[in-house]
Amino acid sequence: MDIRFAQRMDAFQPGIFNVLDEKRKELEAAGRQVYNLSVGTPDVPPDDHVMAALVGKACHPGEYRYSLGDLPELHTAVQHWYQRRYGVTLAADEIMSVNGSQEGLAHIAWALCDPGDVVLCPNPGYPIFAVGPELCGAEIAYYDLLPERHYLPDLDAIDPALARRAKMMVVSYPLNPVCVTAPQSFYEELVAFAKRYNIVIVHDNAYSDILFDGREGRSFLSVPGAKDVGVELNSLSKTYCLTGCRVSFVVGNRDVVKKFSTLRSQIDYGVFYPIQYAAIAALEGPQDGVARRRAGYQARRDALCGGLREIGWNVPDSEGTMFAWAPIPKGFDSSVDFCFRLLEQTGVLCTPGSAFGSLGEGYVRFALVLPPERMQAAVAAIRDSGILPLSNHS
Repeated sequence: MDIRFAQRMDAFQPGIFNVLDEKRKELEAAGRQVYNLSVGTPDVPPDDHVMAALVGKACHPGEYRYSLGDLPELHTAVQHWYQRRYGVTLAADEIMSVNGSQEGLAHIAWALCDPGDVVLCPNPGYPIFAVGPELCGAEIAYYDLLPERHYLPDLDAIDPALARRAKMMVVSYPLNPVCVTAPQSFYEELVAFAKRYNIVIVHDNAYSDILFDGREGRSFLSVPGAKDVGVELNSLSKTYCLTGCRVSFVVGNRDVVKKFSTLRSQIDYGVFYPIQYAAIAALEGPQDGVARRRAGYQARRDALCGGLREIGWNVPDSEGTMFAWAPIPKGFDSSVDFCFRLLEQTGVLCTPGSAFGSLGEGYVRFALVLPPERMQAAVAAIRDSGILPLSNHS
């Protein structure tokens, strides 16, 4: 049978993640030591009271029915958390759950965009920012994020004609993969820009509780007028180590939330009740684990970024997220080639920057998913491999 697949699938090829992971398995099968710093999966457990809430409810057969929506207690917990954490007041109809921010970002453009509508996406940026809108036929227009601007977009440089055509703009700080934060003044400029051109802002805020050196995470919605122009996705995956539970929230503009909820009612039956109870426990319960995990990630960052600088690789300290963004050493022209060389010679597995857009070329991303002593061992493996130039000033 001649199966004719959708033309959109031509854009989806086996990712570099899969290819690198196959190489990792090959090395491990040969008995090699591998330091897997590629995928950002938390390696620390959730808090005990959160797991207890999930397990307790999972023992009740009645909790296995379709949820068909969010528990009122869950919305109340999100309201309390946003008020306490960000000083942002949310109404119940300004909140909805999604099965992880990845799912939310994959589908929200379907509620906002028709084929041919323009969506502004960051370059470099996380791939789903563009993939979701592309799947509904939107036209992607990338805005550049450059190191000399601290990876902040130059909103004034966006062509007014393009901005007038744009229906939606995806923004994310702290930003994976480049690991920088944005000042309050940027969000104020962003709200004004969105109002000027009638653009819906979708802000991915998955890492606002993983910030280093005393930086304070903020919400896009804390800016006056932000709820008029957009929504924010906030995730429990990284803050509370609930990655596998797939529970996040879209909050903000009530019209967007209502329309997106209508769309999702056609494709999903709601978050599993025991997971909703776990989310309530996380949001309403003790928060000391959040601070403890933040300190742990900073210790890992210090061991990796500081250690690499000590051996001659000028890697800046990550400002936030659970990643570090590093320029590839001199002598290498391709981030993919460098990743393979690094893996083969040192056992350290990272992600090529080109996976995040054309402006990611020349960089690699490390995930802070190993404890400090293992990070130190990875740095030592790089030092001893001879892969760095004798004098590297990347």
